[in-house]
Amino acid sequence: MTSIVSYNVNGIRAAINKNLFDWLAAEQFDIVCFQETKAQPSDVGPLHLETLGYKHYWHSAEKKGYSGVATFCKREPDNVVVGCGIEKYDREGRILRTDFGDWTLLNCYFPSGTTGDVRQAFKMEFLEDFQHWITDLRAQRPKLIVVGDYNIAHTEQDIHDPKGNKNSSGFLPEERAWMTRWLENGFTDAFRHSHPDLVEYSWWTFRANARANNKGWRIDYQSVSNNLRDRIVDARHLNGIVHSDHCPVLMKIDL
Repeated sequence: MTSIVSYNVNGIRAAINKNLFDWLAAEQFDIVCFQETKAQPSDVGPLHLETLGYKHYWHSAEKKGYSGVATFCKREPDNVVVGCGIEKYDREGRILRTDFGDWTLLNCYFPSGTTGDVRQAFKMEFLEDFQHWITDLRAQRPKLIVVGDYNIAHTEQDIHDPKGNKNSSGFLPEERAWMTRWLENGFTDAFRHSHPDLVEYSWWTFRANARANNKGWRIDYQSVSNNLRDRIVDARHLNGIVHSDHCPVLMKIDL
């Protein structure tokens, strides 16, 4: 059984100051994929990471204090690929690939469109380019697990106020349609596969006491290629873990 956690930490240094590493030491997950690290490895202290028993791999943004992903794993990958080979995304530190035997893990931080039209257009370009890139990758590596902050709430079940947010980035019809196509094109949403009717969220705004009132969005996912779907044991949101405005998403899978 392999435990894989995906967690947007909204700044890994801030999360460490809220005892992130104590939590990791206690839980000993097999793989932890962080998004929005906002840091370089040297900012964190690699020796501290290794005392936890993790190998660690990073794709940091060129811009300091922005974006970035990092994958911590107990087992050393057979292959690590930083980025997707598309410069405008790679300079923002959005994709990190690790191969383990015959399966591949992608740790991804999809762009947000909440700051306006320019970034929303960038997000939609990313979604289309990502889909084409994944299609090519699957020809070489058909067993894929794609985890991370997708910045999309797929259905009305995945957002506390669907009517009030119908024009909000992250719940726009074209974003939701992309997510539907993504799942129709050979991927399974591990959480929804395990719990078709359960309402859980992975992100809450800092405003208006949203987390305490559970007024959230489910925008963090673990997608598995359909050839691994029957290996999913469970997937849940660790809502009680608070180092960020997101919570960790945990999947257990028999690989």
